[in-house]
Amino acid sequence: MPTKVKLLQPAPHASLEVVGQQSVVLVDEHWAGLERVELDLDRARQARLVTFAPEEPAQASFDVLRTKVLRCLNVNSWTTVAITSPERESGKSVVAVNLAFSLANLQSCRVVLLDLNLRQPQISSILGLDMARPTESFLQGRASIKSTFVRYGENLAVSAGPHGINYSAELLQSQSARSAMMQLHDKLCPTVVIVDLPPVLGSDDVLAFLPNIDCTLLVAGAGMTTMAKIRCCEQELAGETNLLGIVLNKCRYGHGRGYY
Repeated sequence: MPTKVKLLQPAPHASLEVVGQQSVVLVDEHWAGLERVELDLDRARQARLVTFAPEEPAQASFDVLRTKVLRCLNVNSWTTVAITSPERESGKSVVAVNLAFSLANLQSCRVVLLDLNLRQPQISSILGLDMARPTESFLQGRASIKSTFVRYGENLAVSAGPHGINYSAELLQSQSARSAMMQLHDKLCPTVVIVDLPPVLGSDDVLAFLPNIDCTLLVAGAGMTTMAKIRCCEQELAGETNLLGIVLNKCRYGHGRGYY
């Protein structure tokens, strides 16, 4: 993952100050209050989730990505990472979920995964609709963290809506969405927040939410995403976010073991 960090100002959330604002006990209570759900392993394999299966060749790649992302976050005192792509079908949502579970394998790392591809959410279809909650209600200030997020294991909180909504860009750049993100950081004190955003090209949703983001990963699909589209995205994002690098997804592995 090549690193290209522009060192913009971090997003204005409270994550760097919350340790002094509330006790560890209160944070633990917020996490314990989230509904716990179990990962459907068969469904996970069908959806190409590999970070719980050590025999998968792609797991090591996600662990390397995890370590590089964490190193960059720690050096810059960042917390919130956006995952986006130039276009649809690049597999960015699968990358986001795999990265989240890989990070959650570190017991000291509290991870929040948020599906803000509000027009066409994908994470609930990957993990199962039984975990889906209306994320837009949380962004509008009409729902609490407890009613919006579910918990996998002890240290991964996920919010993903079951269906798309209209006027997503307007909601993403609203003051209520900004306040919701600050509340998330204040209550859960996550080590890392992963935000699955829509593709860059085709709407203004990504640009609308970038002020709430510390840095961004761009996912390109091997054999489908052209260099012209990657350059277009880089130009679109320049000056708007700290671009960590480009993740090449859907790479083929040998020995008849599929691809990722």
